[in-house]
Amino acid sequence: MKPYILAIDAGTTSSRAIIFDKDTKKIGIGQFEFTQHFPKPSWVEHDALEILQTQIKAIKAAFKQAKIHPTEIEAVGITNQRETTILWNAETGQPIHHAIVWQDRRTANFCNQISAENKAMVTAKTGLIVDAYFSASKIRWILNNVEGARDLADQGKLRFGTVDSWLIWHLSGGQSHITDATNASRTMLYNIHTGEWDKELCELFDVPASLLPTVVDSSGVVAHTSGEIIGSSVPIAGIAGDQQSALFGQLCFEKGEAKNTYGTGCFAITNTGKNIVSSSNRLLSTVAWQINGELTYALEGSVYVAGALVQWLRDGLKIISKSEDVEDLALQEGHSGGITIVPALTGLGAPHWDGYARGSIMGITRGTNDSHIAYAALEAIALSTADVLEAMAKDMNTPLKSIKVDGGASANDTMMQLQANLLDCQVVRPAETESTALGAALLAGLGTGIYKDLEELKGLLQVDFSFEPEGGDYALVRKNWNQAIFASKGWITPEDDE
Repeated sequence: MKPYILAIDAGTTSSRAIIFDKDTKKIGIGQFEFTQHFPKPSWVEHDALEILQTQIKAIKAAFKQAKIHPTEIEAVGITNQRETTILWNAETGQPIHHAIVWQDRRTANFCNQISAENKAMVTAKTGLIVDAYFSASKIRWILNNVEGARDLADQGKLRFGTVDSWLIWHLSGGQSHITDATNASRTMLYNIHTGEWDKELCELFDVPASLLPTVVDSSGVVAHTSGEIIGSSVPIAGIAGDQQSALFGQLCFEKGEAKNTYGTGCFAITNTGKNIVSSSNRLLSTVAWQINGELTYALEGSVYVAGALVQWLRDGLKIISKSEDVEDLALQEGHSGGITIVPALTGLGAPHWDGYARGSIMGITRGTNDSHIAYAALEAIALSTADVLEAMAKDMNTPLKSIKVDGGASANDTMMQLQANLLDCQVVRPAETESTALGAALLAGLGTGIYKDLEELKGLLQVDFSFEPEGGDYALVRKNWNQAIFASKGWITPEDDE
């Protein structure tokens, strides 16, 4: 019997579970969407209990499809939406507020008011730019705005976690309050040089250290599931934030190897080895993974809205009924009709970092139709990604030769070809585009000895298709894009955002 690995993929819009065999073949999948809550403009929340419930349903559905018993699972790997912030009562296991999602901008004004000196200190210690994107200001907001939260914290009864910690707490029956170094590095409270929670950062954001989980390796047995939850006690042996997990799943083990994930947002990340690369282009230095106590680092750029733009076409404009329909609609005209979409629905991420930017559609004429909008949306995602990857190449002082891609939207051939054309480099799509879940499975397999080392893992990658740049003149597209980006910045003021 082949060893089976359960990968828990706790995303921004859905809870997924995939069972892989040792050869990385998927034998069972479960997936359930959960509710997106938007209590105010630019606020985004999830019900943490719904995340847990849908994740357990997904796990059970994966077992059912795989036709195996939980006792046949040898390891569990967890990957998750990062930065999303959950605080819960340690005695009851109940969240004290909805999860505040990484996309949420409610603390942008607070972050903007932090002194330049403190911002420099935060960046020096964490590799991050002070922004509402990360967990620290979200924790502070909950502590200051939820009645009784500070009292619970003072009594040592409150726990903070990103989604990995929340799930592990419940999957372990409340026995383990842990996170791995990749998730810790996205909180703005973790010093990536020392590999520890930082007292000065906690004081800046007024976060008691008692809330914080223990930081563990990304690969290795760090907890066990409770038999009551999934029917068996299984080692939890892999944990990584979704983008680092995808980097691992794409087998980018060497310095300079890069991938881009097309999900709710877009995330480009490059392995920088044992060195922390400080960006001159407003990108983020972060932890790629921690194995055997040793940190590997990465350089990352994040686009807040990618697949979420297509969801808006579906749910907001209602010009498509399913997200997959966007390509067919775009190809009805095959061009944007001269319009440009800036997908700043929740502000702009790297390399612009403007929490007060807002989305726009520019260049509309009476001839503009649904197909033009769909094509411009694909173009916008590719242009946003190009901005990040080109900034990354400058920081690495190395021209782009190729990138590996994954995520749901990487199946869109039109967008992948646009990406290759705009970057003027090869775009490689693997046969297995579930790189995020696969990364969690590989980390868990490595952590339990299913795989002996990284060299064994390198033989697993299979390529589906390589998109080569077709040439062409994109000068006007770039010009319009840059003008539209400029116009979208600072659309609202800090006072509007309160």
